[in-house]
Amino acid sequence: MKSRWCDRDAAEAVARYAVRGVNEDLALRTYSSRLLGGDPALVLHGGGNTSVKTTMPDGIGEPAEVICVKGSGSDMAAIEPAGHPAVRLAPMLRLRRIRSLSDEEMVNQVRLALLDSTAPTPSVETLLHAFLPHKFVDHSHANAVVSLVDQPNSREIAAEVWGDEMGFLPYVMPGFALAGAAADVFDAAPSVKGLILDRHGIFTFGATARDSYELMIEMVDRAESRIGRATRRVFAAAPVPPRVAALAEVAPIVRGAVAEPAGPGRWRRLVLDFRTSPDILAHVGGAGISDYGRRGTVTPDHVIRTKPLPLVLSAPDAGDIEGFAGTTRAAVAAYVEAYHGYFDRYGRDPADPKTMLDPMPRVVLVPGLGLFGLGRSRREASVAADIAVGTVATVADAERVGRFTPLPEADLFRMEYWSLEQAKLGKAAEKPLQRQVAVVTGGAGAIGAATAALFARNGAEVAVLDLNGARAAAVAKPLGGVGIACDVTDRASVAAAFARVVEVFGGLDILVSNAGAAWQGAIGAVDDAVLRESFELNFFGHQAVAQAAVKVMLAQKTGGALLFNASKQAVNPGASFGPYGLPKAATLFLSRQYAVDYGAAGIRSNAVNADRIRSGLLTDAMIAARSTARGLSEEAYMAGNLLGLEVTAEDVAEAFLHQALALRTTGGVTTVDGGNIAAALR
Repeated sequence: MKSRWCDRDAAEAVARYAVRGVNEDLALRTYSSRLLGGDPALVLHGGGNTSVKTTMPDGIGEPAEVICVKGSGSDMAAIEPAGHPAVRLAPMLRLRRIRSLSDEEMVNQVRLALLDSTAPTPSVETLLHAFLPHKFVDHSHANAVVSLVDQPNSREIAAEVWGDEMGFLPYVMPGFALAGAAADVFDAAPSVKGLILDRHGIFTFGATARDSYELMIEMVDRAESRIGRATRRVFAAAPVPPRVAALAEVAPIVRGAVAEPAGPGRWRRLVLDFRTSPDILAHVGGAGISDYGRRGTVTPDHVIRTKPLPLVLSAPDAGDIEGFAGTTRAAVAAYVEAYHGYFDRYGRDPADPKTMLDPMPRVVLVPGLGLFGLGRSRREASVAADIAVGTVATVADAERVGRFTPLPEADLFRMEYWSLEQAKLGKAAEKPLQRQVAVVTGGAGAIGAATAALFARNGAEVAVLDLNGARAAAVAKPLGGVGIACDVTDRASVAAAFARVVEVFGGLDILVSNAGAAWQGAIGAVDDAVLRESFELNFFGHQAVAQAAVKVMLAQKTGGALLFNASKQAVNPGASFGPYGLPKAATLFLSRQYAVDYGAAGIRSNAVNADRIRSGLLTDAMIAARSTARGLSEEAYMAGNLLGLEVTAEDVAEAFLHQALALRTTGGVTTVDGGNIAAALR
């Protein structure tokens, strides 16, 4: 491992933050923390922490000796100075005199000492940083270090690799006890350059940010060198089917199997993030995966994001996908039962009662294919997947050196159910569409873009499909979604697009079939080619995407919603709009046919009839021509309804959202036209 410290970049950080009133110590602390956080071999998603002891003005301008410590759960890769809240140092040092302190009181004492009472809660390891006398202190869960300390003879390995330059601390759960134990180890050997925490990670310290950072790099490099000298072969391959099923077939089965019923017609779903590589395939395809893959997490703080153990599935045979579906559901049921047993073993203490968390896995290993991270959102799933990828590397290196031996499950339970760790995840109420995946076709148009944005604001993971892939990506990017080029009149394009959706999110729950275009002409004079072209897009395009969506929904077995943009032309045809209205009328019937055929599978199907929406269908030129033909201003033409209000793309999006949330409605039509009695269904 090499140092990425750059004096020029450090100086630029000092100058940049000085403009905001940040002193040099904290500026350099921020800079070096980002160096650590930017390397996944050192730190992943809120792991690790850093600190600096410095002087800052308090609320009335008096100088105060403080320790600035990374906020609990903050991501060092993108940390800013405010991510290191300042805590008065003297009150922290006084706590060293106390023999015991509850977690709640420890947090209270730290928060009472904050210079800014509104600042984030500092790391649970604040006292450890404070009790060490050094100006800068760095802590990471470096993969290489953890590979060496997750061993039955970790102390001997530590002595071999670091000698007396690093203190060694047997495992102690983070918090007040760990802070005192670490300080005691340092006091017994004050010349050490850092501390190795068994089954946990590494601390380094120094007088400058560069010293502490580069000590971290040096000590991790020694661990990597030790691993590099190991020659033991790991992960002998187990047999897999000659033809492994495709990800697009496997992911919806997995996603459906880990969904929990939440009442009639309701599901607590999870989003999936798939990863694969030669190293991952070697790990998940090893003959001993049910052993080394299920010993525990490589470092204790991972447990809140990955659960103690992954779910290990069988290799999916492309020739027996139904068999794989059956074994997967059985494996999930066994995992849930085992999690209940795990909770019963450690969570039933009357003196310290716990409420069981959801029992579903957060990492799924699939031999022959790769691994999935699971979460309530795409971000959560990505975090779990990143940690799983890091675990693959760490376990492989640990097995090369000796035997991967992480913490026992009793310690992992304490960490998983520790309130201070759970606080890192946040307890915000879930949004109405959270955990659901929505596909919007014609997503770069006015109605499609408005619908994608509204669904994303309500928690959905959004895939924006459009003939113009660049425009689809532009709509999707600020929503945290994915943009995909898709021609809904081309079956191969539709299949590829939906496969991509499944690869990104694991499945789908809501289809907004919105793509369309308007063809005009008197029906008795229109050329058959025009009519067929309109039917290809305005009817068969809807059928193609609905079929693709239903296939995924049936594999998931958790229902879903098909939402069609049908247009008022389906019930109130306009003059010379037959080439557009006829396929739209067929699409309205199509939506009802899906309601009839798939209601028993929990798949709802509804349509929206909208009129006079500024969009690619109703262009400015068309509005001008139609308003002139009727002797009206454009404003009067657009507001020509019972309410006297122009109807917008956002109004149509609201109708689609309503239908997505209406769990007891199928075969329905929602009219969004401001009031047009001639178009009313009867």
